[in-house]
Amino acid sequence: MKKLKIQVQKIDPKALAEVSCDVLLTAVPSLKKLPKNWPGNLRSAVTKGFKAGMVQDSDGALLQLPAPTGFKARRLIVLRQDLKAPHHELAKPLHRALALAASSRAAAWWAPEPGALDVLVRSAQTQTYRYTHGKKNPVARLEQIKLIGPERPSRREAEFGRAVGCGQNLMRELSELPGNVCTPEYLARRARTLGGQYRQLTAKVHTPTQLKRLKMNTLLQVGLGSGHPPRLIELHYKGAGRGRPIVLVGKGITFDTGGISLKPGAKMDEMKFDMSGAAAVFGAMLACAEAEIRSPVIGLIAAAENMPDGLAGRPGDVVTTMSGKTVEILNTDAEGRLVLCDALTFAQRFKPRAVIDLATLTGACVVALGHVATGLMSNDEALAQVLLEAGQRSGDRAWQLPLWPEYRQQLHSEYADLANIGGAPAGTITAGCFLQEFAEEFPWAHLDIAGTAWPDAMGRKRSSGCAVPLLMEYLRS
Repeated sequence: MKKLKIQVQKIDPKALAEVSCDVLLTAVPSLKKLPKNWPGNLRSAVTKGFKAGMVQDSDGALLQLPAPTGFKARRLIVLRQDLKAPHHELAKPLHRALALAASSRAAAWWAPEPGALDVLVRSAQTQTYRYTHGKKNPVARLEQIKLIGPERPSRREAEFGRAVGCGQNLMRELSELPGNVCTPEYLARRARTLGGQYRQLTAKVHTPTQLKRLKMNTLLQVGLGSGHPPRLIELHYKGAGRGRPIVLVGKGITFDTGGISLKPGAKMDEMKFDMSGAAAVFGAMLACAEAEIRSPVIGLIAAAENMPDGLAGRPGDVVTTMSGKTVEILNTDAEGRLVLCDALTFAQRFKPRAVIDLATLTGACVVALGHVATGLMSNDEALAQVLLEAGQRSGDRAWQLPLWPEYRQQLHSEYADLANIGGAPAGTITAGCFLQEFAEEFPWAHLDIAGTAWPDAMGRKRSSGCAVPLLMEYLRS
């Protein structure tokens, strides 16, 4: 993993011309509020550039031009943006600005305000990532960022932002791998590798034979049609603090055809992203180690491939979960909740302070919230509020949906304790109600990232790295 080099330095604004870098970036609230202590030729170049329409985006808020005469920097990028704005308003503009600097080796950011530094460095770190599997001659990426300002920028905030960005990059890498590479076995190998990279992290993998002993029958059921059997992966982060752990549970469907309830062929290639919940857990665990979070954290990944063949599970099958509750599987394409329910039951053994699961669970969530907010459901209002606030602070927002008893009635089954689907109405909520049945022993929250896992901030069919910023803001608080 490529990690951005960070330098922090207090400098006089009049000395900006002496900053050695490939590209100098900054932000101004408006042309009327250019810093008076900037060098005169810098003020003049920025004013003329915006007035001449030398902008790089449709909003007219991003200016790129050659650095003024006498500057050691080669290029200048100026974002017309108030850095005191909420973080969710800053994330995309900063990402666009840093994308212009991505091919430079060294960038410098003039920080007129002390805030938003973690979001800035997070965005800069994500610019170091490029998908390279199966590609030759990868493009050069950003290697170093200098953080400069009239006051010394906070290294602590910068390093936290870098840790979150590293986690996002791991999530993006795993999510974007094709299904013939990223299998349950592959995720198990990556977990062991990650566990060997940090002294605070350890990994453990449960094989299909061990899953049978644990009676994780719904996880096994999902993988019946695949030549790549399921795995349950544990990642344990040992922080400096004591107390009960927070458990993160990720849906790891490495490819989802829908099984016997086969999906339409159009856009089925996107179903490699159906393990984005698991990828987010991987990313969060790496970020915990990089940021040295104090709280102990456990990541659980329920990994399986949902394929149709003669051994695959059928609609109408009744399966006994690890909890002992029975489930009638009316639709094999509602498989995410089946792997998660056994993982949630497994999480009880750790006596968790809280459990948060993440999944690209329902298309209904995309219909309800689009690609802007993650769906949040919880059996604990205090936990829900803390997560919502973490989403606001990080710019990685969530929106709460209810889990009222009336919705649970839609999961009624004539042949089992509950069905795995509840019909078309309120599909996201009934999926949450299903999971709630297996989270009765601890504070629990469910994050449906079906709409936010992809596309990315540039609108491409790429992983967004979502949920990692929200989780890390929650974990550090």
